Amino acid sequence: MSDVVIASATGTRRMPWAGLLALFAAAFTAVMTELLPAGLLPQIAGALGVPEGRAGFLVTAYAVASFLSAVPVTALLRGFDRRPVLIGALAGFAVLNGVTAVSSSYAVTFGARVLAGVMGGVLWAMLVGYAARMVPVERRGRAIAIVSAGITVALCAGIPAGAALASVSGWRAAFWLLAVVAVVLIGWVLWRVPNFPGERAGARMPLRRVLLVPGARTVLGVTLLVLVGHQAVYTYLAPFVAASGGGRASVVLLVFGVGTVAGIWVVGAVIDRFPRGTLLLALGVVAGAMAVLGVLGGFAVPVAAAAWGVAFGGVPTLLQSALVNVAGAGNADVATSLQTTVYNAGIAAGSLAGGVVLEGAGAGALPWTAFPLVAVALAVAVAARRHAFPGSPPAPGQRPVPDLP
Repeated sequence: MSDVVIASATGTRRMPWAGLLALFAAAFTAVMTELLPAGLLPQIAGALGVPEGRAGFLVTAYAVASFLSAVPVTALLRGFDRRPVLIGALAGFAVLNGVTAVSSSYAVTFGARVLAGVMGGVLWAMLVGYAARMVPVERRGRAIAIVSAGITVALCAGIPAGAALASVSGWRAAFWLLAVVAVVLIGWVLWRVPNFPGERAGARMPLRRVLLVPGARTVLGVTLLVLVGHQAVYTYLAPFVAASGGGRASVVLLVFGVGTVAGIWVVGAVIDRFPRGTLLLALGVVAGAMAVLGVLGGFAVPVAAAAWGVAFGGVPTLLQSALVNVAGAGNADVATSLQTTVYNAGIAAGSLAGGVVLEGAGAGALPWTAFPLVAVALAVAVAARRHAFPGSPPAPGQRPVPDLP
């Protein structure tokens, strides 16, 4: 099915705000489900009678399950209508967050987190493609930006708010609230999110063929390079700030977080008109911020962190939009499941690399670990003008790359 038919299935060329905000809320809920336990480890550990280190494995279990399930489960569900799959993932969040809220057994809680990670893998693989299919092709980037903003809002506001609720009402209340939100969201999806058919067995592009679409591997490669570089510094930002005399780490993290919110707003406003230029500018600013962090310290650290946050805030949306444009909206679920896997691999590899550098060469070497990786990503993006990152957005009613036969 062509993108033109898919885009027109909504019956309107206006932005379907209610439906896109439902997907935004789904992204918000997924991030909250995944990361909220990280801020509540002492309370959870005490309630379950385990050390905090074992409680931390609850976060790891979710991430690993999401990483491992994204591609195979998405491939398995390709033939099903999209809205029932989305509702199934949200129902899973509702049930499993409820189980977490009532469980006093570490084993039961651990199992619930593993299954929730599978729900998360399915959800992340389909949200971007769902947004792309709800709008005309010329508004695809903005739709993806709206949905992706749920991640940023969860990180910057949702997690702190959840931790504050837990401090007042207990950590179980926070998970009960997440369960209720997921139930309400199911109703919202049924009300305002259109259904789309799954892929017919004879029309499904095999996974390996998606990888062979011109530009797909390039976009995935740039995604990996950027995430490894970013995470190598971000994971260890607190010791870097302390070593560089950049002030309080909490302030620098806040500045970075506010910057990401601004960045995703800016990208949402310009991505459909200037996708290539915006990506190149963002990668250039991230590389420049790493260089500034590596050369200067003190007052320059929060300034560089602000620039880094603004630039990086829109990078995931830009890369997701590029991959959807390359693969076509009909193959977006499988393509973004691959990107989800690469994204998580980049986070893991970056955290590992940063830890090795921190222990071996010290915090001051962290930006110089990231700089060459981001610089190479920028160079690849500059060179990949033909397929991966074309010089102009697709014209209305046109596919940027045809489906392979």
